[in-house]
Amino acid sequence: MKVSVFGDSIAKGIIYDNEKRRYTYLKESFINMIQQNSTIEIDNFSCFGGTVTKGDIMLHKVEDQLAEYEYTFLEYGGNDCDYNWAKVAENPDLDHECNTPINLFKDKYRTLIDRIKATGSKPILVTLPPIDSIRFFNWVSKGLNKKNILKFLGDVEHIARWQAMFNDAVKHLSDIYKLPLLDIRTTFFKQKRITDFLCEDGIHPNKDGHKLIYNVIATKANLAPIIA
Repeated sequence: MKVSVFGDSIAKGIIYDNEKRRYTYLKESFINMIQQNSTIEIDNFSCFGGTVTKGDIMLHKVEDQLAEYEYTFLEYGGNDCDYNWAKVAENPDLDHECNTPINLFKDKYRTLIDRIKATGSKPILVTLPPIDSIRFFNWVSKGLNKKNILKFLGDVEHIARWQAMFNDAVKHLSDIYKLPLLDIRTTFFKQKRITDFLCEDGIHPNKDGHKLIYNVIATKANLAPIIA
């Protein structure tokens, strides 16, 4: 079986390495674990900072190849709902737009689904892993005016509520199109301490988080589970 993946840094297998103090590729990413534990061939077209807009650009480049893939996974939303925090910190009273406003996000996601379906490949949507608002707030506000960012947000937990709205949009699209939904978010919520599975930045799954994602897929695809 051949599958393609379009998504952001999570699907790309990027984590924040505390020792190296930088973002790096995880050798034991969930994509790599799938390839190591199955005969599934995966072409990963994900990229760091990926949004539905970047996904559209990438799809244009490889659209004529998509018929080769039985399934195409779509994993977007985490960067779409993000803001330019430096601009927010400069003037918190402005009505700042996130990278992809929610209605545009839905429209562009629909376009991706329609174009993939037209090639004969079957889309599978992926939910967003939960975000830790406090970690993420401390991460994005480094070197910036934290009081101004908090003034814009109203409260720190607005970050998680805002991200959840984009996740709900993905779930709604799966319902509308009657598409399979790979619900990794619920698996994270079932853990006693979600922070144990997230990087210091509060948004990227760490090595253990990638094991969680892999095990969700392993259950669906009858692959051998990874014991944490």
